[in-house]
Amino acid sequence: MTPSIQLPKRIYLLRHAKSGWAEPGGRDFDRSLSDAGFAEAELLAETAADKGYRPDLVVCSTAKRCRQTADAVNRVFSGLVEFRYVDALYNAPAEVYLEIANSTRGVDALMLVGHNPAIEEVFASLCGNEVMARTVPQGYPTSGFAVIDATGDGTFALHDFLVG
Repeated sequence: MTPSIQLPKRIYLLRHAKSGWAEPGGRDFDRSLSDAGFAEAELLAETAADKGYRPDLVVCSTAKRCRQTADAVNRVFSGLVEFRYVDALYNAPAEVYLEIANSTRGVDALMLVGHNPAIEEVFASLCGNEVMARTVPQGYPTSGFAVIDATGDGTFALHDFLVG
């Protein structure tokens, strides 16, 4: 018997904003957002808030560029949203993102802040390859923000897609 999946009613998928290159001898994990990335993250967070897209919980990779992207969301919602930082999202396959989403019982609106290719694969898993190909034909962009809703019949549908 396959266990039932109890994903939130709304899932926001946010790929970190544009990052700079690793410092010489530095780790990929420690890459910071570029100046353009900081601006993208701020614009995206403000646009999402203006559209009423507020998560109950943000689960974010602990990589520096993801934390900096989530900081923009935190500033816009100033204490109204719970944040959790999870090491397991860094370099994780889509299945880990979906397991984390499934473990958030009682959360109606969840935001996952992470990396490609996992974010793109979660998007395809929830909305289908056709929707993904139409929405992000060049691949899931940095500061790409998908708003995905449960349809009530156990499937999910894309509600909106923003780019910072």
